[in-house]
Amino acid sequence: MPKLLIHLEGLTVLLLCIYFYSLTDYGWLLFILLLFAPDLSMLGYLANNSIGAFVYNIFHTYVLPLIFIAISLLFSIQVLLAIGLIWTAHIGLDRSVGYGLKYHTGFKDTHLQRISSPS
Repeated sequence: MPKLLIHLEGLTVLLLCIYFYSLTDYGWLLFILLLFAPDLSMLGYLANNSIGAFVYNIFHTYVLPLIFIAISLLFSIQVLLAIGLIWTAHIGLDRSVGYGLKYHTGFKDTHLQRISSPS
C-alpha cells in the first residue's frame, strides 16, 4: 500500500504542476524541453557513486524547486515559477513510475525500491 500511495502522490504532483503551468504565459515547448533536464544530474555518476547520488538527489528532491516557486511568488519572477513547476513535475513523474532518491551504493538503489533491468 505505501508504494501505491507514493506512486499516486507523484502522479498528483505531476498533474497539479501541469495544471498550474498551463496558467502561465510560457509555452509547452519550454515545458517539454526542460521536463527531463534534472536527469542531467546523472552525469555525477561519471565521477563515482557517492558524488552521483549526491548530485542526483539534490536535483530530485522537492526542496529547490519549491524554493524557486516561493521566490517567484514573493518577487513576481515568472521564469522561476515556470522552472519550478517543470522541475517539480519532473520529480512527480519520477515518483509516479517508481524512481526515488539514490543511495551511494549504486544508481539502481533508491529509497523506494531497487530498480531492476527489464528482462
